[in-house]
Amino acid sequence: MPASLPQSTIQLESINHSSNIILDHWQRGTWEEFIEIAQQTNPDNCQNSRGYYYNGWMRLEHTRSGADQARSHAMVASLVGLYAALAPMKLAGYVNPIIQRCQQQQAQPHLAFYIDRDLKDLPTGNAPIDLDCFDPPSLVVEVGASSFADDVGMKRLLYERLGVAEYWVVNVEARSIIGFAIADRGSREIQVSQVLPGLELSIITEALQRLDREDDGQITRWLIDQFQEKP
Repeated sequence: MPASLPQSTIQLESINHSSNIILDHWQRGTWEEFIEIAQQTNPDNCQNSRGYYYNGWMRLEHTRSGADQARSHAMVASLVGLYAALAPMKLAGYVNPIIQRCQQQQAQPHLAFYIDRDLKDLPTGNAPIDLDCFDPPSLVVEVGASSFADDVGMKRLLYERLGVAEYWVVNVEARSIIGFAIADRGSREIQVSQVLPGLELSIITEALQRLDREDDGQITRWLIDQFQEKP
């Protein structure tokens, strides 16, 4: 476990056998054990789970989402697509992609985006995105309900190592978003996106808060007004 990460931000358990896996916890394990467990189809274990692997630790999460988490997920995806369309910018989005590097690291963010890339340079097929063959996504997004503390902790370290340019974490309960610019295997908090230049993260927070009182059409019309006001 990285010494710089406070114990309070992640949950870690020991694992001796795949049958002992506990969902939504970081546990010790080899890459081979992780892949074996992640591919299990036992409904009592890891079927339909999301997989993360970093520095000898594995984490599998439930994929089921509550209504608030699912709607926040959809709103952020729509917002990014709208901003890129109005800019205009090249954009390719992926939902729940598996991203791997060197059989040492894996992440499965809720959303990933390649920005300003030609179609010929984008990952295709149904295999995980292999970062030994393709560039990392420009932007990844985690939509955190119960996992929020881990999203800004251990997973942030993982995305630093994977080399994505920008990382957003949505706090579903607080209806807010926090963003990090990633460079040189480190990250810093940002208020304005660097990969979607000019996009203030406060606008995303406002859009998320409007989910409680407006439908998606109303929010989209409001967003268009905000984006078209930009110079």
